[in-house]
Amino acid sequence: MVKETKPVVSFEDSFDRLDIRVGRIVDVVFENRTRKPTYKMTVDFGKYGKRVSYGRFTQHPVEEVKDRLVLGVLNVAPRQMGEVASEVLILGVQYPKAESGEATFVSPAVNAKVGSRLF
Repeated sequence: MVKETKPVVSFEDSFDRLDIRVGRIVDVVFENRTRKPTYKMTVDFGKYGKRVSYGRFTQHPVEEVKDRLVLGVLNVAPRQMGEVASEVLILGVQYPKAESGEATFVSPAVNAKVGSRLF
């Protein structure tokens, strides 16, 4: 049995409006000012600047996170996470067999150029 998906939306009213770009995590530290364990990640998007993101990627060791290429949504409003605000949404999916909300990264398969747009 196939599970139903969300309603169909037009490309122009959804995906086309998001500015999703490749970034490189240049700094990562464990953050405890959020409700759940989180990493504070500084992500370099090249000519689009550096942005701070807070995310539940803590199943990955810090040394595996630093220098990783990630996909980030640059044009979403900052999201308050406890005492801190995340400036960019780093894309992820559920980490296998982890607590709800724990994520693993959605990343380019090759060494893509920082700042490149997802299309």
